[in-house]
Amino acid sequence: MLVVLACLPGLAALFALVLCARGVERSVEAGERPVAARQAGAYRAPMPRIVPRTAWLDGDARRAQPPPRYDDEVVAVFVHHTDSPNGYDCADVPRIIRDVYTGQTGSRDWDDIGYNFLVDRCGTVYEGRAGGITRPVTGAHTQGFNHRTTGIAAIGTFTAGVPVPKAMTDAIAAIAAWKLGLSGTDPRSAVRLTSSNSHSRYSAGTNATFPAVAGHSMGYMTSCPGAALSARIPEIREAAARLQGRP
Repeated sequence: MLVVLACLPGLAALFALVLCARGVERSVEAGERPVAARQAGAYRAPMPRIVPRTAWLDGDARRAQPPPRYDDEVVAVFVHHTDSPNGYDCADVPRIIRDVYTGQTGSRDWDDIGYNFLVDRCGTVYEGRAGGITRPVTGAHTQGFNHRTTGIAAIGTFTAGVPVPKAMTDAIAAIAAWKLGLSGTDPRSAVRLTSSNSHSRYSAGTNATFPAVAGHSMGYMTSCPGAALSARIPEIREAAARLQGRP
């Protein structure tokens, strides 16, 4: 069973896990924004450098898990924060991610970390959920809307007034541009998804329209990814579109 993570850093924020969601989601229909004529598939961005799971998941922490699940493509991105301290040394990020993983797969008995990718304040991107960086892995990050979406978690807490590092937002934009470009999706477009269960903001079977790059709170009743990071999402969309070479 897929387990959805929104905002927590392991045992230090177990109570924040109530903001998280779980479930298997099915989504449909990406409605793309009209753009200037260009050859199909031309609006693509390069894959950013991504640190693999092996950098943070050692043998002692690893647990058996079911095979990963896949979708046909990724047409939307949900942005999260981990609701963990911000003043970390970026050299300690592998341990921080391992603590998140251990808290979820241990005390919570989840099958894997929920986010597809995690980004630290220095702009380093880490592979999260298993299944392959380049493949459309079904995540466990946004209740009701995990299929055909990618979950990107900013490591830290970004409530109102908290500075959001530019290196972090640039990295989120780079992942969004790359992943959405593979399906020909404009990061500024609208995407139709279908809720798989009634624990999201929409009852099961409801078609909902989201921005192609959306905050977690748009799909689930939570404050994640925090007011400060939510306010930066419009510029993340624009940056991602520029990286795709869109007018």
